[in-house]
Parts: sequence; structure tokens; C-alpha cells
Amino acid sequence: MDWTERRKRFRDLLAGERCVHPGSVFDPISARIAEELGFELGMFAGSVASFAVLGAPDLILLTLTEFAEQAYRICRAGTLPLLVDADHGYGNALNVMRTVAELETAGVAALSIEDTALPASFGAAGEMRLISIEEGVGKMRAALAARQDASLVILGRTQAISVTGLDDTLARAKAYEAAGVDGLFLVGLKKRAELDAIAAAVTLPIVIGGGGAELEDPAYLGARGVRVALQGHQPFLAAVKAVHDTLKALREGVKPGALPGIASADLMKAVTRDAHYKRWADAFLSRGQVERGERRWGGE
Repeated sequence: MDWTERRKRFRDLLAGERCVHPGSVFDPISARIAEELGFELGMFAGSVASFAVLGAPDLILLTLTEFAEQAYRICRAGTLPLLVDADHGYGNALNVMRTVAELETAGVAALSIEDTALPASFGAAGEMRLISIEEGVGKMRAALAARQDASLVILGRTQAISVTGLDDTLARAKAYEAAGVDGLFLVGLKKRAELDAIAAAVTLPIVIGGGGAELEDPAYLGARGVRVALQGHQPFLAAVKAVHDTLKALREGVKPGALPGIASADLMKAVTRDAHYKRWADAFLSRGQVERGERRWGGE
């Protein structure tokens, strides 16, 4: 797998002038669908990983190993550059280094490390807290030091705007930029004034998640340095709804042939790469192919 080529394509997006929406993916099939529909990158979120791998809410219960394994399955399914949410790096700055090593090996194109104090400590359930700027800078520097492939994108992530306000967000953005990250991942922005202030204070490309109604215009976002804007993770939610409704209908006696919304045979062949496997089977498992090979090479 040429992971570096995918990372360079992601860097090209960051270096451009457009704002793009990633396809939210959670497994090999969803990644292939996103790629075939023309998405320029995929997004694998920590919350979706917890749903898909554990069937659990996003409470930082997933381990790094579980997350990296699923990221690898997604990456190997096609050639879509993958951005992943590596949460807090699964611990302190040394854990961040391990996180970068595992996710780089898994083939991701970009990862974000955030400055939220995770997981929630005793007595602070439901309370969003941030680590200090100094500790956040240490995590960013550790992530950069652990990177082996210089094309891997490291994003400094913060949702300070919804916790401590704009001034602290600006301070963190400037500090992470000075630490050398490749871009900023900002969560919780709601107003154009907030983005305008941040864009004026930094020069790095920006990724936003959870933007409000004021932040939906791609042209405006592109002009403010936003290169990637998440749109949520509806594909996984839609998949859950489809499975639920299909199983419910079968349980209630609906005949399989009468079920709505079932993938066609042609779609299933496309997303499972059926033609590739048939070609490989003909090349390597067909008796005729083997016999022709023996005749061709038998005397040499």
C-alpha cells in the first residue's frame, strides 16, 4: 500500500483554496462507497469507532489497538486518504507517540490530537475540561517527534471555544501552530466572528467539526482557510436504522423479497470487488490457467 501517496493527496487539499466535506466512514465497505462516489477523503471519528467496534457510547472506552486495527481495515480497502480522530492520544505525551506510530503504520493520511482532559475523572462526569496549553504543546511536539513519514499530517485539535471561550482558543491555536503542527482542527465553532478571529490570528489550514448554520457556506469557509469541514456522521446512523428496520420487518413476518431498501446484486458486487476476485481466481485457481502456465514454462 502506498500510504505516502495518499498523505500527499491530503496535503494537496490542505494547500489548496477549496473547502471539502469528507465522507464519514466506519468500515471497508463504507470507505469503498465513499471513494466510488467521489469523496476526496474519508473521516473516521472516535465516536463512530466506539459505536462500530464496541457498540458503546463515545466515553473513551475504545483502546488504541482496537482503533488502529479498524483504521487499517478501512485504509486497505481502497485508496481513499483517511483522516482520523485520535482523541487525546490515549494518554499523556508518551502515549501520543505510541498512538502516532500505530496509526501511521495503519496507513492513515492524517490524525488529530486534542487537548481535552480525557477520559472523565472521578467527580467530573459530564464536565468538559481541557489540559493546560503547556501540556497540549507537549502532546503536539511528541506527535511530531514520533512521525516517521514526513507526509503524515498532524492536526492540533481543540474545542476550547465551547469550554473556555475565544481568547483561550486563540492562545491554543497560536501555541499549537508554533509547536509545528500541520493544521488546526477546531470543534464547536458556531459563529463567523469566531472563525474570522481565528483565521486572522493563524496561517495554518483549518479543519472544523460541528460548525453552526453560519458556517455552512463552502466559499466563505475556503476564504477563511478552512480546507475540511465535517458534516456529522450520518452514514453510520443511517446504517443502524436500516439494519434495525430490516430485522424488525423480518421478525414481524415480512417476506425477504418484499423488503425495501436492499442493496442490489450489482451494488454488492461493486463494493466487494467481485470482479477482482473473479479475475484472480481465473488467474491463480483455474485449472486451465495452471495447465497453460505449465505448457509455457515447463521446458525452462
